[in-house]
Amino acid sequence: MAPENAWLKSLGVHHPIFAAPMAGGPSTPELVAAVSNAGGLGFLGVGYLSPEETRATIRRVRALTDAPFGVNVFIPETPGGDVSDAVIAMKIWLREWVNDPAAAAEIDAIDPRFPTSATFEAQMDVILEERVPVVSFTFGCPEADTIAKWKEAGACVIGTATTPEEAVALERAGCDAIVAQGYEAGGHRGTFLPMDETRLIGTLALVPQVVDRVRIPVIAAGGIMDGRGIVACLALGAAAVQMGTSFLVTDESGAHPAYKRAVMEWRDRGTALTRSFSGRHARGIRNAFMEAVDREEMDIPPYPLQNTLTQPIRRRAAAEGDAERMSLWAGQGYPMAKPMPAAERVRELVQQMERVKSLLR
Repeated sequence: MAPENAWLKSLGVHHPIFAAPMAGGPSTPELVAAVSNAGGLGFLGVGYLSPEETRATIRRVRALTDAPFGVNVFIPETPGGDVSDAVIAMKIWLREWVNDPAAAAEIDAIDPRFPTSATFEAQMDVILEERVPVVSFTFGCPEADTIAKWKEAGACVIGTATTPEEAVALERAGCDAIVAQGYEAGGHRGTFLPMDETRLIGTLALVPQVVDRVRIPVIAAGGIMDGRGIVACLALGAAAVQMGTSFLVTDESGAHPAYKRAVMEWRDRGTALTRSFSGRHARGIRNAFMEAVDREEMDIPPYPLQNTLTQPIRRRAAAEGDAERMSLWAGQGYPMAKPMPAAERVRELVQQMERVKSLLR
């Protein structure tokens, strides 16, 4: 299949299929390389890695593929206001809910902090030194001179928008392309301008609005699980699609086995947006921990403080294979996920696209 447009061709990508960055385990170097080797664009999610870990992971991808790939980073956030009371209250509740003296002691000992800009800058220095061809970011919009620095180092820079207004801001800041993240998308939302998170825009409504407002390529994300969804997004003007949940249960995904089983077996649970695990809105499969926190209607500490506070619970859940206490990030289309090798998944998606296109001719 020929490249869909000049922009994809300039990246050296054959198919308009990007594997979304899934930080925290699922996006392994093996998954990234498999998607890129199959003609798509694999993405590493390094939001939780140190600069040293980031370098090692990038080099592991390079050992597995000569094809282009991308790296996604989290823009550091430091919300204003005193959140100490919320942290104390959350610690108390988590200690009671976990009902495990060892875990409770670990939670009590945590002193969550906001990340420093120095750590982020060190991580970005590594990414630029490693000459990563594509860099995407989530949770914010860096200053124009910062984006210019990344571009001068040779990176194609992609921002994440959840509204047309955010897309315009990213274009003005100098981004080369934009991920338009719809309401259906799994994982953390990339929202960075003030908005009411109860009024979210679905992918099929968001993509054409963003395409009409900006002059740079748009990558559609959210609820896209097969060739039908890809063709629909391309028809709306997207240059490519970004798919995370579709690759979540592939062989190369680093998602915990219990996480993969939940995706495959909890088909009727549905998903919800929650701040329970991390302090930032994210979409995941409903489970006991998510529902327990949401029922309390507590003042949840902001990201990443809540993410740090819930680490002991998630760590023990992983050790025990208990999906009820894991952050099961997944999009609304997760019941359509299928286990298979990632390269085979890319080939299947391309074949599905061709079949849909033939019906429309």
